[in-house]
Amino acid sequence: MRPRRRFTPDPPRPPRNDALNENIRAARVRLIGEDGAQLGIKSKDEALEIARDHDLDLVVVAQQADPPVARIMDHGKYRYEQEQKAKLARKHQSQVNVKEIKLRPKIGIHDYNTKKGHVERFLNQRAKVKVTIMFRGRETTHPERGRDLLIRLAEDVNEIGQIEQQPLLDGRNMTMLLGPTKNAGVTKRDAEDKETERSQEAVQGDRNGQGDAPAGDAQPPAREEVAQAQAELSQGDAG
Repeated sequence: MRPRRRFTPDPPRPPRNDALNENIRAARVRLIGEDGAQLGIKSKDEALEIARDHDLDLVVVAQQADPPVARIMDHGKYRYEQEQKAKLARKHQSQVNVKEIKLRPKIGIHDYNTKKGHVERFLNQRAKVKVTIMFRGRETTHPERGRDLLIRLAEDVNEIGQIEQQPLLDGRNMTMLLGPTKNAGVTKRDAEDKETERSQEAVQGDRNGQGDAPAGDAQPPAREEVAQAQAELSQGDAG
């Protein structure tokens, strides 16, 4: 028996653009030139002929108008520019990255420190952190324990994280949202270096604002020495 031939579907065809050149269905269009000049109402064939004379395309830019508004342009260049604008907009769009950490109300100290470390790592990555307390059984009768745990966590990471959404009870879960502060992502060494630099600048400023201090060994003369010097001067004048 012959082996059956495998059926290979045809490659998908590109979508038809009903607002371009011969695909335009309207019999008449309000034509706009390449330079934006109003060319009036033209039949579809007239508008296509004008576009071909300029080696350009006829593109409908306002389908709902009566008659539709069509413009003479380089459609390939137009699509490229639109794609570049969309790419640039996506690049500059701020994407909010939210991580989630789940805790139990009766979490042990070791597990708590581990979870707190994860929260600190996420905040230092400039991500927001959704902290969820999961209640089970009779634990739901004491929601204040979950709230206290969330507040404790927020206080433990307050240098790099701040509460953006207060603890909120939703069914058997209580959630809180933390966001990074301006200190998030700054290493401890960087912070210490900046503090040292500020201290040195302050000391330098104090030195520039004051004169040189007297030497430590230089002491003002005692009263007895002053009186003795005055007496010696008096005797010399008398002699």
